[in-house]
Amino acid sequence: MSKSSAQLSQYPQHHPHDHGRAFHRRAAAVATALPLPDTDDAYTIVHHGKQVRLGPVVFWIVVGTVVLLGLWSAATATYFAFRDDVLTRLIARQAEMQYAYEDRIAELRAKVDRTTSRQLLDQEQFDQKLDQIMKRQTALESRATALGSMPDVTGSIPRSTPQRGDASQTTPKPSPISDTVIFVAPPDREARLESRAPTLAAPPVNQFAKNQGFDNVVVRLTTSLDQVERRQMAALNAVQEGMDSRMRRMRGVVSDLGLNLANLEAAVPRTAMGGPFVPVKLTASSGPFEKQLYRINSTRAEMDRLNRTLALVPYRKPVIGEVEFTSGFGVRSDPFLGRPAMHTGLDFRAASGDPVRVTANGKVVSAGWSGGYGRMIEVDHGNGLATRYGHLSEINVRVGEIVRIGQVVGLVGSTGRSTGPHLHYETRIDGEAVDPQKFLRAGVRLSAG
Repeated sequence: MSKSSAQLSQYPQHHPHDHGRAFHRRAAAVATALPLPDTDDAYTIVHHGKQVRLGPVVFWIVVGTVVLLGLWSAATATYFAFRDDVLTRLIARQAEMQYAYEDRIAELRAKVDRTTSRQLLDQEQFDQKLDQIMKRQTALESRATALGSMPDVTGSIPRSTPQRGDASQTTPKPSPISDTVIFVAPPDREARLESRAPTLAAPPVNQFAKNQGFDNVVVRLTTSLDQVERRQMAALNAVQEGMDSRMRRMRGVVSDLGLNLANLEAAVPRTAMGGPFVPVKLTASSGPFEKQLYRINSTRAEMDRLNRTLALVPYRKPVIGEVEFTSGFGVRSDPFLGRPAMHTGLDFRAASGDPVRVTANGKVVSAGWSGGYGRMIEVDHGNGLATRYGHLSEINVRVGEIVRIGQVVGLVGSTGRSTGPHLHYETRIDGEAVDPQKFLRAGVRLSAG
């Protein structure tokens, strides 16, 4: 664009008849800016014969504004052209974020549910373990009760009420031959006390969880119960071993005495007992304790039968106190004639009036004066066994009377062929005199241990 006025002739002039021409030609004419013929840097816009003079600053501002409007229009057109894609991406992004939040929330909920389920499961497992421990404790307590109630099987001579001349024997002296024969020793007191299950009071579960957790507490309780169970089993084993040992000694004694156990058992009088036969059975769930206890009860029942049998064997002492023999069994010098003679019994040193006790259960078959025996009592114990008590100062039983072990049948004296107060004691098998010391030694053997 030139600033000289001569260039105005290059542009067509406006003519009234041009109203029918195209609009763009008129717009181009309107938009034509002609510089004024002056020396300043200015721009002139001619429209309908009118000239508008613009300075360079204003002109470029207008141009810049037009350009900016054009760029804004292009950007707006582009935005609206691609608006759907942008909105789609924005919606997809928002949906993705929402799904991510929902997944996270679901994951947290699942984690909470797992934690809650684990806590419930742990609580349930602890309750089950605690219930098992309580049941086990109850079982151990019942076992301790069974251990404590086991009866003592004894074969001792009972002490009767002192009679005449018996005042000095209320406190017997120690004797090398035991006054009592204990077939089954009671279990050791300490073992019994240790075998009793302690009362385990379970603290609250919450306190367990706060202090040291479920597992440690359950382990400690289980260990404690295991120790109690081991002590109970040890006590049972000790009882079983003791009973087996005594059973062997009892059978050995019968064998050593040359007696027939079956015949002795047949001679045992039947007591008034009865009832239906109910066999003892072990359940399928029986443990080692129940099986051991069953064996002990079976052994004790057999031992009771042997006790009743051995109650007919005269292996006990006929007098209480320290044993001192003035004359043994066998050949000796006769105290009156000074010639060798057979002594068929034992002479026990005793004071006049000391009580004489029967050494086994039986029936009195003789009670009265009998030649050199003086006042004499003979007791039949069955199966060919009999005992005689001679030189008595007094007889306290009658013929046909049933006597029991330890019963006082008479008093020591010096009647008959005697040189002083003592007891002449005999044991006979099928009418033949045998050494009473053989039976007394058997009694010592049974009382050992």
